[in-house]
Amino acid sequence: MYFLLRFFLFRLSAEKAHHLTLKLLKWVVKIPGNIRFMRKTYILQDKKLERNLWGLHFKSPVGLAAGLDKNAEAFSELSHFGFGFVEIGTVTPLPQDGNPQPRLFRVVQDKAIINRMGFNNVGLQQVIENIKEGRQKKGGNIILGGNLGRNKITSNDNAVKDYITGLKGLYPYVDYFVVNVSSPNTPNLRELQEKEPLTKLLLELKKVINSMPRKKPILLKIAPDLTKEQLDDIVEILETTDTDGIIATNTTITRDGLTLSKEKIKAIGAGGLSGQPLTDKSTEIIKYLASRTKRPIIAVGGIMNAKDAVEKLKAGASLVQIYTGFVYNGPKLVADINQAIIASTSI
Repeated sequence: MYFLLRFFLFRLSAEKAHHLTLKLLKWVVKIPGNIRFMRKTYILQDKKLERNLWGLHFKSPVGLAAGLDKNAEAFSELSHFGFGFVEIGTVTPLPQDGNPQPRLFRVVQDKAIINRMGFNNVGLQQVIENIKEGRQKKGGNIILGGNLGRNKITSNDNAVKDYITGLKGLYPYVDYFVVNVSSPNTPNLRELQEKEPLTKLLLELKKVINSMPRKKPILLKIAPDLTKEQLDDIVEILETTDTDGIIATNTTITRDGLTLSKEKIKAIGAGGLSGQPLTDKSTEIIKYLASRTKRPIIAVGGIMNAKDAVEKLKAGASLVQIYTGFVYNGPKLVADINQAIIASTSI
């Protein structure tokens, strides 16, 4: 069923297909009986799927990565596909259009996506209203993560203010937070991954969290382009700042693993690469991090099938997230991963 839909979606530009898919999803769940059908088809319930982390109970370890439901418009509808959690965003304090179009590209022959979206979103206040609306719907009680970023017009020197604004604004409405300093599509953002500014940023955010009546977890999302020395610094920063976990990894700025011609790669231009070319690189980073920290890891990057997800969990991840794999394979991928976890004897 999904592959028939994909046949038509892939004849549209990637961004048009993205928006149309969200609209279709909101329409489909309004048809009587469809929610029941979706949940019966895609949701698996088994004790082997359940995870307890940071005081949160995950019914499944499979989540949807940030970027698909940027504005918290469809998380309740997406919950009917068997996800254990959905991460919204990246959210910035002010609305922004992001980078000029076209900015989202499929590389079908390599099962990959290249994007330079640039944190396009409707802004913090509208996202809050969307979450309130979504929480009222069936499925709206799903665990929700808030992925935080800075506005493009905000300098790195003032970035802390943007992240604090996002944290405080979303605090009553989401279950965990993600600090995104690893997107390659906002100018100079990745400089915040350096030791001194990152330590300062995380300490300030933890200070806000520790002042709240109920503490919520905060995680750091890192790029896959870090050296081992930089990863060691990340682990040290996690310990110093008492950051609750790590998401590994964001998109890569390399073009390793693409079979696309150099001319076509050049024509696409800048942006972060996700999907199958990132699979092994992401897993290697997870293994390395897991050998150096006990803090939970959420794995993301190149999970295109159930085998990829199981390998990430065996490498040391506690949870997994999908995005590009979901675009290429549809909701059946969630059920396939959950089924493989249930069948596994080693995770």
